[in-house]
Amino acid sequence: MTGREWSVEESLEVPVPPQVVYAALADVRRMTEWSPEVIWVWSRGDRFVGVNRKACWVWFATCRIVTADPGREFAFDNTTFGLPVARWGYRLTPTAQGTLVTEYWIDRRRRGWRRWTAELLGLLFTGTPAARRAAHNRAGMRTTLGRLSAACRTAA
Repeated sequence: MTGREWSVEESLEVPVPPQVVYAALADVRRMTEWSPEVIWVWSRGDRFVGVNRKACWVWFATCRIVTADPGREFAFDNTTFGLPVARWGYRLTPTAQGTLVTEYWIDRRRRGWRRWTAELLGLLFTGTPAARRAAHNRAGMRTTLGRLSAACRTAA
């Protein structure tokens, strides 16, 4: 058995400029269009709440935007009940054909009682054990990037 993965990255080249991709990502309400889990987003300033669904599980994520660098990177931290859970982000690299979009996830549940509490809440709310979260997120990222690409091509 391999050790737990604490971060995941997936990339896809999108045939539009970085500014077009960034504009889509920075409107966090649009995440419902491409994420396989996000079903609703309430946004206010640099904070937002996402409501997610997987099979019969429904949960919310409280998020704060931590990187907003137009055309280059967009990232946010996710917490639940004030406990750190993850950082999600998108790095945008210009290419000859458009933009290489790299979605990344970093598990922030690292130490002590906060880790165990956040992992238990994650299992209860999402049905996915912490040890399988990286693999689950990798599959979701592939879906998200494909849908993001389609949405950006349509907008361009």
